[in-house]
Amino acid sequence: MNSDRRLVVCASHSPGKERDVEQAFGHKFRSALASAADDVRRFDPDLVIVFGGDHRRAFRQVVPTFGVALSASIIAEGRHGAGDLQVASGLARELCEYLLTVGFDIAVCRDIGLDHAFAQPIRDLVGALDAKPVIPVPVNCATAPLPTGRRVADFGTAIGRFLDGVDQRVLVIGTGGLSHSPPSLEVDTYDLSDEERARLIADGMAEARTKIRPDWDAEVLQAMSTWDVSALVRLVDTAHARAGAGANEVRTWVAAGAAGGGRPVSPLVYEPVPEWITGMAVATSRS
Repeated sequence: MNSDRRLVVCASHSPGKERDVEQAFGHKFRSALASAADDVRRFDPDLVIVFGGDHRRAFRQVVPTFGVALSASIIAEGRHGAGDLQVASGLARELCEYLLTVGFDIAVCRDIGLDHAFAQPIRDLVGALDAKPVIPVPVNCATAPLPTGRRVADFGTAIGRFLDGVDQRVLVIGTGGLSHSPPSLEVDTYDLSDEERARLIADGMAEARTKIRPDWDAEVLQAMSTWDVSALVRLVDTAHARAGAGANEVRTWVAAGAAGGGRPVSPLVYEPVPEWITGMAVATSRS
């Protein structure tokens, strides 16, 4: 792999960040995110791969362990309207075919509506939703049973091998986590209405602010920075028990790091933000 042709950025996302319109919280995180976006602009990717979770919006009755989108949009959410993604559909199809040949029976997804798990990192790191060709790669982080840490790492590695044959500069994004436990993910249901979701979140917000686990977050960031796959697998497999339902999203970080070639992905910042109920971090593979 030519390391100059691939950049990995992993970043927490949070609806609380969007609701914080006055930017009263998360100053360190926002600064590091802006620095990562500067790196992305200098790197000038031809293609963006986004490993993201789904908050039981795109996938409810049928939940793929791993998916690849051939076409996708972003749903209206918070202060942001809906918008289309510029999906690199031809290359996405090739990726699907490759993954099937190497033992990953992924779901091929068309016209799926994705939420802030994909929209937030694209807006923050790349700019407009349609600024760059993108391939969304959903990873099940919300509805049990979830993929094991080892399977996630192997999945990311397989995508990395596919990218070895792609003569483009590729930005690989992992988005989610770190420790948090949103009330809407703590319940084992697949068909919440927007109203029910909002009620659960409002009722459980005060307690959710106490569920950030900096010790677990530090272990994740250390393992990413040395690319310790064994440690990352253990951290994925104990994420829910140790760091909350939302910590399951660390699967996207592991998949992204593996797709980036297994190079160290080092933290730029870590900041617990209780008002956003999340341990927020940014990490990149830049040297």
